[in-house]
Amino acid sequence: MLKERVYEIIEVSPPGDLTSRVFVVFIMTLIIASTIAVMFETVESISSRYRSFFVLFDAFSVAIFTIEYILRLWTITASEKYRRPILGRLRYAITPLAIVDLVAILPFYIPAVLIDLRFVRVLRLFRIFRVFKLGRYSESLMTLGRVMRAKSAELAIILFVIAVLLVFSSSLIYYAEHDAQPKAFPNIPASMWWGVVTLTTIGYGDVYPITPLGKIFGAIVAILGIGMFALPAGILASGFSEEIRRKQENI
Repeated sequence: MLKERVYEIIEVSPPGDLTSRVFVVFIMTLIIASTIAVMFETVESISSRYRSFFVLFDAFSVAIFTIEYILRLWTITASEKYRRPILGRLRYAITPLAIVDLVAILPFYIPAVLIDLRFVRVLRLFRIFRVFKLGRYSESLMTLGRVMRAKSAELAIILFVIAVLLVFSSSLIYYAEHDAQPKAFPNIPASMWWGVVTLTTIGYGDVYPITPLGKIFGAIVAILGIGMFALPAGILASGFSEEIRRKQENI
């Protein structure tokens, strides 16, 4: 049947299927091209000179993405998981990839029914969401997604610990430096900027401690930052190792 064949082309992408391969390459190329167009459209000298091209290309890409989105909603009932005509399509529509597909095209249509031009300008920024559609067609990005899901609990713990450390270090540096630098460290929330750049070991140098106690705190926080931000890398590396081993076992 036609629906099953279309579903096979756009969702299953079986190995050796030339039509499916052409479709994937075409969509990936269009995603990359439209994302590049969005970026170059922010360059005034280029945007003013090729405005009509950007408008036409945006309309073309949105038309293709819209057809793709509609086809996915139509054919998704061919999947056993979304077999029910209405409920199945609704369940599919709230999946992360389907939401990304929708967000990628909505900014083109919504301005037609809006009056506030400032809000329209903000919506235009959401066109950059098209780049996330690549995750549907890239095996590497899909692998990254599986690793992130598998290690989500460990990553959440690390992020929580980093957040606690950020608040703690910002509070300490505020009490150590506020009297000496009331403008640089006026309150704890403002001191979090110093905490972020120090924990990430970036150290822009725009805000830094000058008191002996503040320098001691700064050194400790910088050392802790090296260790804390190395932990997520280790967790992800472990996850990739497990994912590669699982793939090899399934071959």
